Amino acid sequence: MTQHIVVVGGGIIGMLTARELHTAGCQVTLIERQQPARESTWAGGGIVSPLFPWRYLDSITALASWSQSVYPELCETLHTDTGIDPEFTRNGMLMVASDEIDTARDWARQHHRHLEIIDRQTFQELEPQAAHPPEQGLWMPGVGQLRNPRMGKALQADLIRRGVQLLTNTPVTSLVCSGTACMGVNTPNGLLKVDRIVICAGSWSGELLGDLPAPPDIRPVRGQMLLYKTDPGTIRRITLEEQRYIIPRRDGLVLFGSSMEEVGFDKSTTDAMREELHALLCERFPVMCDKPMLKHWAGLRPGSPAGVPYIARHPEMENLYINAGQFRNGVVLAPASARLAADLVLGRKPIVDPQPYGWTAARG
Repeated sequence: MTQHIVVVGGGIIGMLTARELHTAGCQVTLIERQQPARESTWAGGGIVSPLFPWRYLDSITALASWSQSVYPELCETLHTDTGIDPEFTRNGMLMVASDEIDTARDWARQHHRHLEIIDRQTFQELEPQAAHPPEQGLWMPGVGQLRNPRMGKALQADLIRRGVQLLTNTPVTSLVCSGTACMGVNTPNGLLKVDRIVICAGSWSGELLGDLPAPPDIRPVRGQMLLYKTDPGTIRRITLEEQRYIIPRRDGLVLFGSSMEEVGFDKSTTDAMREELHALLCERFPVMCDKPMLKHWAGLRPGSPAGVPYIARHPEMENLYINAGQFRNGVVLAPASARLAADLVLGRKPIVDPQPYGWTAARG
């Protein structure tokens, strides 16, 4: 008998999870409280790599590595099947972290990643607009990016094409549980009965599960971003320094961000952060000072201890699962997170050891 699985949350994590489960032959309903991919999926930068990846636990590297290996084909398939191009672009990532050279080199050697230690001249050649190239920089030429809003649109179109039921503008008001099982979810339109549930609600996952035992330690962390219009090629590379990054798109749009603010579920933007980010951008890339700023927005990342997501079955509810808490790495971890979640729901051999992402696993 075909299982009916409800996925709660329509960001990139939820949509890829629904896609994996549908591909495996399940009947899938995806419930989203507003429109799909309009929260952290839309608000982020779309870098297909953790920022300064050696700073993360091996559990993050394992998921990131798997995702990075499948992203080019995934984006190509979505483009072919939906006509929407996520614009996966491999333009490399420059990093300024002079006191972490040895750590980065050791990480790259351990995980068989291509990372180069470059001098000032090479850094300047790779990104001519950088005003202060370091004596030694770090360069990962294989790192790519995607247009995350377009990725969201492509995934939504793909799910509709596949026949996945999407319930949009439909908040889940509560889970209906009895004993060791969840029977369904309450919505403004009534009760939806389920065989299994996967919570992929990002920053809202902790609140949704707050009335059950052992709620996950997931909290919102606000990030503010700026978007500028330039001629294509003005900025060439993704460049990171002190947790701030610049990301050039194919068409000349340039993103700069981001902040890390513990302000609860407040997505408002502030003049102070806009001015701080713009001033820093002008200092690092003077060519950007007179470029028109098109947008200023904020999003909420699903923060978790050490940035390690929860991808697991609930310790007391036999049919309740979670896939949330990817923090700053939602895009790069999404394909692997979705595959691992589907593996656990369906009882398949997992793509990576699931223990580090367990509901009660130690993090950090």
